[in-house]
Parts: sequence; structure tokens; C-alpha cells
Amino acid sequence: MTDWLEIHRGEAPLVVAFPHTGSELPPELEGAFVSPWLARKDADWWIDRLYAFARDLGATTVRTRLSRSVIDCNRAPSGASLYPGQATTGLCPVDTFDGEPLYAGEGPDQAEIDRRCAAYFDPYHAVLSAELGRLCRGHERVVLYDAHSIRSQIPRLFDGELPQFNIGTNGGLTCDPALARSIAAICAASGHSHVLDGRFRGGWTTRHYGRPTKRIHAVQMELAMRGYMAEPAAPSPANWPGPLSPEPTILPTLRQVLPACLAFAKGSL
Repeated sequence: MTDWLEIHRGEAPLVVAFPHTGSELPPELEGAFVSPWLARKDADWWIDRLYAFARDLGATTVRTRLSRSVIDCNRAPSGASLYPGQATTGLCPVDTFDGEPLYAGEGPDQAEIDRRCAAYFDPYHAVLSAELGRLCRGHERVVLYDAHSIRSQIPRLFDGELPQFNIGTNGGLTCDPALARSIAAICAASGHSHVLDGRFRGGWTTRHYGRPTKRIHAVQMELAMRGYMAEPAAPSPANWPGPLSPEPTILPTLRQVLPACLAFAKGSL
């Protein structure tokens, strides 16, 4: 197995995926970026640690340690936008969420994008697909929970402050409505803001694997970072990333959400 891909195999019918928590840059690529700090800026900081309890539930976890600036494992491999008409970043991003250029020139050409797909994107999804297949052979239903986070305010991507919990099911296509309702109810009861299929409706992973008729139910959870880490108004090399909170305010809610996913998969929801 590659040294940039982390896999923990469990037997419960739940897979938790972490496509954006990595910050590593391959040595041969680090010098290509304008700034290594910018190339790491948009990571989903610390959420693999936030969800560490998932392993205690018997969940399988799949995580890439690579920065999303190298290749974004939650974008369509074709390069097609998941949110047509809205600002977003691509398969091999050329700018940050704030629009800062990642490269001095035009960025990777198609040959380099294809190389990165073969080296990183394809192996990540080969593992994710294999783990889902393995669990489907032993369970009637399997839930894929794609774990994400983002800064609470990014004017280029969305207006105002993002809700704390952003649940994505691509308009109800990627999972049974009962699962989405259960997660939304838990988030509503937390007292924190939440939305179902708002600005973030689920990335490529959720849309590609979520096939309720084939017994795989996929949900993306995009967390606003203020709920679990120090989040400065203006990130800079001096203050970003902020540290993980010792007692994240949203952790008790997440400790209910994942068991609800398992209860659904086991038919006891």
C-alpha cells in the first residue's frame, strides 16, 4: 500500500472517507507551487482527529495524506464542475478558495493532470470502492459518510456565514430519505445551525457512490470549522491553521450522527 493512503478496516456497515485532511506535498511538486502554505491552506483541518471515535464504532476509514492542491479526490475526474455557475476549485486546483493563484504560471497541463490521476486519484477510489464492495458482501446496506469541513466565511464561495452542519445528498438522490431526515433531526436538536442540500449538496464521491438501489447510501457532511477549531477572521501563515479545540462544541452531535448512520444501515432506524 502507498505511504500517502491510510486505511483502517472495520466490519460495521459504515465507511468514513477523508479526501481533504491531508497536507503533504510530494517532493517533486512542492517547488511548483507559489507557496507551500497556500498549497495547504484549504485542507479540511483536523477532522480525521475529530472523527477518531469512528473506529471505535467498527467503521472503516479511508484517508489521503496528500494536499487537495495536488489533486482533489472529491472532484469529477473528467474535470466537469459539480456546481455549474458557482465558484469552486477543480480537479487539480490552480487557485485557493479565496482566489489566490497556486502557480506562477498556468498550472498543470493535461498530461500532468492525467499523471496525478493515475498516481493518486485512481488508487484512492480503487480502495474506497473495494472497501464498500467488501462491506456490501456482508451487509444488506452500507453507509458512506464523506467527512469534510470548511472555513465559516469565504465570500468567493458563499454569502455570509455557513451553517454549522451542511448535509449533502444531491437533492435526495444519494441516500434513503429516512437517513437524511435522521441526520438532519440530530443536527437540529443540537441547537446549532444546519441545512440539508444547501450550498454543499455532496461532491463527486457522494454522487458517484450513492446508489440506494444498489444498497450504498452516501452522505456528505460539511462542517463549518468554527465548531471544532480556532478560526481567525483572516487566515495567515502566522495563525493558520488554528488548533483543534480540546472540547469541540459539535463533537457530541457527531457522536450521535455516526451511530444513526449505523442504525440505518442495520435496519434499526
